[in-house]
Amino acid sequence: MITPLLPTYARIDLAFERGEGARVYTADGTEFLDFSAGIAVNSLGHAHPHLVAALTEQAGKIWHTSNAVRIPQQERLAARLAAATFADTMFITNSGTEAIECAIKMARRYHWAKGNPERYRLITFEGAFHGRTLAAIAAGGQEKYLEGFGPAVEGFDQVPFGDLDAVKAAITPETAGILIEPVQGEGGLRALPAKSLRALRELCDEKGILLILDEIQCGVGRTGYLFAHQASGITPDIMAIAKGIGGGFPIGACLATEEAASGMVAGTHGSTFGGNPLACAVGNAVLDVVLGEGFLQHVRDIALRLRQGLAGLQDAHPGSIEEIRGEGLMLGIKCKVPNKDVLAAMRERKMLAVAAGDNVVRLLPPLIIDEKDVADALERLDGAFSAVEAEAQGDAA
Repeated sequence: MITPLLPTYARIDLAFERGEGARVYTADGTEFLDFSAGIAVNSLGHAHPHLVAALTEQAGKIWHTSNAVRIPQQERLAARLAAATFADTMFITNSGTEAIECAIKMARRYHWAKGNPERYRLITFEGAFHGRTLAAIAAGGQEKYLEGFGPAVEGFDQVPFGDLDAVKAAITPETAGILIEPVQGEGGLRALPAKSLRALRELCDEKGILLILDEIQCGVGRTGYLFAHQASGITPDIMAIAKGIGGGFPIGACLATEEAASGMVAGTHGSTFGGNPLACAVGNAVLDVVLGEGFLQHVRDIALRLRQGLAGLQDAHPGSIEEIRGEGLMLGIKCKVPNKDVLAAMRERKMLAVAAGDNVVRLLPPLIIDEKDVADALERLDGAFSAVEAEAQGDAA
């Protein structure tokens, strides 16, 4: 018999009543160290006082108006993001997959408006994850997400991740642009080298096509930069963001240059809820903190400490850990043992993390973690790997 909630998740039998910083608590008071952050969403941890104050204040004023009228909170958020990035303009959404949909539409519309309607295809990459709508799963190209949903949305040409020669070979007169995550999350914490990102930018300029970045997971300070691509010194034409910009509240955005957005005139796109006053009040509060003096430096510093600790963990468990991957506080442990076993052992030690492709354990802690949290995490991870190894030895005996 089906449950009232559609059973599309294989949920863990855990529920949390409250959270504070990098800790969450069940109803009976059991504490967990949260290195999942709602899959990179709770960028400032749980119950951050500045976010709570902003949400509470706005909730007492006005929650929602339609986009038929001006929304000052939305205008302020857009202006601040534009000032801090390459973007001239943006569309505020409710989620990452909506931001990706807007990016895809924008790229196609750009070429249509330039008199080249045949240029509608996007080059995407193996291992990518861009969301769950029909266009997003087609862009991601993973069979497990496409199966059973009929013919895939047309217009996506997939190549191996980071293979510049394959990208060049895939460009045709129908190519509108290249869509890529600077750091793949679902795909196993694979980071695109800066030189490769610069090469893609040069290729797009040479061919007159658009560079579209998916920074839904790796953006908003996650890698130690406001956005991951900034470390490489390039700028995209279009960028999708979400997750961390709301700190736990549903909000996303599709950012663009004036040129890339030139085809998106009145009536070409819309959203009922997107960019409402409540969501944008929280988004602005997140920016208050992330753009504050020293915050991104803290992320880089604590990320280095965590990565050094993970390297030591790899040395201690060479039979279980193959590689440490990722950037900033978006790190992955490529396992030689089943990642699901490691995650289960972590939960037994009251620590949360996330699975990723290629047998990776994904670590996505809140950006506000400190040295104590890192030391605590490393101790629990050491215990988890030791337990998995002991169990494997017992089974072998």
